[in-house]
Amino acid sequence: MGVLDHFSNMFDCSSANSSARSKFKKSKQLQTVEIKVKIDCEGCERKVRRSVEGMRGVSSVEIEPKKHKLTVTGYVEPEKVLSRVIHRTGKRAEIWPYVPYDEIAHPYARGVYDKRAPAGYVRYNEDAQLAHLGRASSTEVRYTTAFSDENPAACVVM
Repeated sequence: MGVLDHFSNMFDCSSANSSARSKFKKSKQLQTVEIKVKIDCEGCERKVRRSVEGMRGVSSVEIEPKKHKLTVTGYVEPEKVLSRVIHRTGKRAEIWPYVPYDEIAHPYARGVYDKRAPAGYVRYNEDAQLAHLGRASSTEVRYTTAFSDENPAACVVM
């Protein structure tokens, strides 16, 4: 009966068997991968585009040469796209390190401001040294509000 059980399990359409099949086939989620890669001319643009267009799961490729940005949308893994761009083009590439200027509390802090960043963007950095810029201690708050124009009980000397 071992052979018959094996064949009946192979052709069984019940939900218990479908979960066993799903172990073997993992479905990737739709992702947008942004990569920073230096693009100088149309030849470089064509080379970068061809390096990722042939990948399995890629549905669209967008290139912004002025920002040195490659955007790949599809059922792909970011690490595989990055390694493919580096291998096929021979260029230095990294995952897009910038965020819009408005999302950072202190965009001109050391370690965040990058003069090579595209206009309107700053480098994303979750550094512990920058965390103290966002919070003021209670003594700092006390001294700054003591001499504030909005505080009616402020110092009259000013």
